Amino acid sequence: MLFNTSNISTDIISNDFLKQKNVQLSVLRLDKIHPIISGNKLFKLHYFLEEAIKSGLPGILTFGGAYSNHLVATAYACKIAGIKSIGFVRSEKGAALSPTLISCINYGMQLHFLSRAAYNKKDDEYLNSLSDKEKQYLVVPEGGYHPKGCAGAALIAGYIDETTTHIFTALGTATTLAGIITGAKKNQKVIGIPVLKGMTDITDRITYLTDSNHPLELLEGYHFGGYAKKTNQLISFMNQLYLQYRLPTDFVYTAKMMFAVLDCAEKGFFAPGSKITCLHTGGLQGNQSLAADTLIF
Repeated sequence: MLFNTSNISTDIISNDFLKQKNVQLSVLRLDKIHPIISGNKLFKLHYFLEEAIKSGLPGILTFGGAYSNHLVATAYACKIAGIKSIGFVRSEKGAALSPTLISCINYGMQLHFLSRAAYNKKDDEYLNSLSDKEKQYLVVPEGGYHPKGCAGAALIAGYIDETTTHIFTALGTATTLAGIITGAKKNQKVIGIPVLKGMTDITDRITYLTDSNHPLELLEGYHFGGYAKKTNQLISFMNQLYLQYRLPTDFVYTAKMMFAVLDCAEKGFFAPGSKITCLHTGGLQGNQSLAADTLIF
């Protein structure tokens, strides 16, 4: 592993309601690994970085939006690994650079800006237009969406307490979810919280990423309007979560997942004696798009 993972902790989330229900809730703090390449990003990139370094490739080429945790994590990881990085960005070139993209540039990433329409054609049109040297770069799909990214995410399961009965994770590309079902114990129920509205291809994604037949459950209805969408209720929940437990979350992934878990607990979803582990997948880049006084952390 490129970075030391000894900072990972398991924090207990306790309140009177959970005690009454006899439900233990904890958060696997993958966000504590490193301030830049935190959470599931390090794991999903692990085998890509290993291949690029061992094969002597010039660098990694990948994709993401203006506030992509994946892009900045890749840029920083490549800098530390001593290889180059190229990022295809879903953003108009004339637009003001986000703090995330500025960080990518500072870490040495070469950026290519594409409109949303052009970005949707990136896999054929723009990859084919690369120079011969750039074509030697190892291509990492957006969010690490690849069996290699899944294999890296499966390593996260080794940090989850064996007595855990339920594992919760937010679901974007499904790479982390696929990794968890690959590495989970037979007795552990894996539950994904889609953060995109109307995802209809999750089963196909899982099939592409892993051959694991470990059962999983998807809980819809916690996307708060869709990907990177938010409501006043969600923002208020994030602030309350931090006030009560000193747990920082982002409105794109982790806050929606934590809201779902606590809402399920209130609705009696968990049997008495359940031990729930939520994955804090790190990455608070999206919060930088909010007004300065929106969050208290």
